[in-house]
Amino acid sequence: MPTAPPVITDPQHWHAVKLPNDHPHRKYRPRYRTLITEDQLIWPDEDIGSTLYLGTHMPHWLAEPQLRGFLARQPVRLFVSHRRLAPRRTLPRAVVPWALDSGAYSELYLYGEWRTDAGDYAAAVRRYYDEIGLLEFACPQDWMCEPWILRRTGLTVEEHQLRTVENYLNLQYADPDLPWVPVLQGWTRDDYLRGVEIYANYGFDLSLHPVVGLGSMCRRHNTAEALRIIEALREIGITRLHGFGFKTRGLEKAHHLLVSADSLAWSYSARRADALPGCTHRSCANCLRYALAWRQRILRRMPEWHQMTLLDSTLPQYQVA
Repeated sequence: MPTAPPVITDPQHWHAVKLPNDHPHRKYRPRYRTLITEDQLIWPDEDIGSTLYLGTHMPHWLAEPQLRGFLARQPVRLFVSHRRLAPRRTLPRAVVPWALDSGAYSELYLYGEWRTDAGDYAAAVRRYYDEIGLLEFACPQDWMCEPWILRRTGLTVEEHQLRTVENYLNLQYADPDLPWVPVLQGWTRDDYLRGVEIYANYGFDLSLHPVVGLGSMCRRHNTAEALRIIEALREIGITRLHGFGFKTRGLEKAHHLLVSADSLAWSYSARRADALPGCTHRSCANCLRYALAWRQRILRRMPEWHQMTLLDSTLPQYQVA
């Protein structure tokens, strides 16, 4: 068993913005205090799949030596936000594969618009690609379609979809060599199918793309409606979907319909639970030890991903020198 990572004694705590009164998490109050016990602390090994991107607020995890040893087997993949990387003068050199979140939800919720144009964002992603390395895909500056986001922007679902597609085209034009991923946005089943048609009108057949992001799902990831939307997209040939912001129950229900997903649910849970035995910080919300234990436990519930990853993965594999 690998040696446990050093304890992080000075974590950078993330603080959520104040939620609106009609936000689905506004009235949520968890009733538990402990999520993971000491006997559940199992470290990643060869049996674990690699299609779950572990969301983190800690960009320096990209260079964490503790994760390097997993590269020759099934690597831990990270999901890091542009909002966390942009202020940094120096960037970590990645030892693990990762994907870039554009920070779209925070941008639109806080400001009701994108304050960064496509050219500047593409330049930032080029910097990450060159200086950090091992970037598997980068999200565009998409436009979420949750009702509370629409109220912030004052636009319609269709307008958000058009702006999402146009931004993807602008990013492709700005730097076509970067691994941009198209994202489908919408709210109803028909919205997402219309989004597919919008891409088709611009000459993009999403059924041929190696990864297609599925947006506006993180607040309803475990609902029957979410499953109907995913199944409808699969019926028209869009089978390589990446689910943004899926949490534990949503992953359990939909993982067999997705090729990958990212999740920060471990941090949300850790903020409301006791610190792990042996941790000196008050909360494990930014604790690598907690995050890896959560990842291990979730992936053991998803045997379909293990089989898909080992037998049919198209994601690049990296070797340690």
